Amino acid sequence: MLEKVETATIDRVTKVVAELLAKHDFGQLIGPNDDLRHAGLSSADMLNLMLTVEDEFGITIPEREMRPANFRSIASIAALAGALLPLAKLTP
Repeated sequence: MLEKVETATIDRVTKVVAELLAKHDFGQLIGPNDDLRHAGLSSADMLNLMLTVEDEFGITIPEREMRPANFRSIASIAALAGALLPLAKLTP
């Protein structure tokens, strides 16, 4: 999945996730494909993560894309953000 996503997008998502995990004193490194729920993120954390990703990338995540699979890992979030970025540039 990551081979099609720009490194800058992955880095930005990694930063957002790391900041959220730091609030929970999660001391382990998280890999791009690690399950974020297993890292201890709650449903509220996942919602906060979605909103932070929208702000970070200047995108709006459509309701149809608000699925657990799209927020399971850094890789899945980066893929979603990467797919939505070109659409964000088209909207005034």
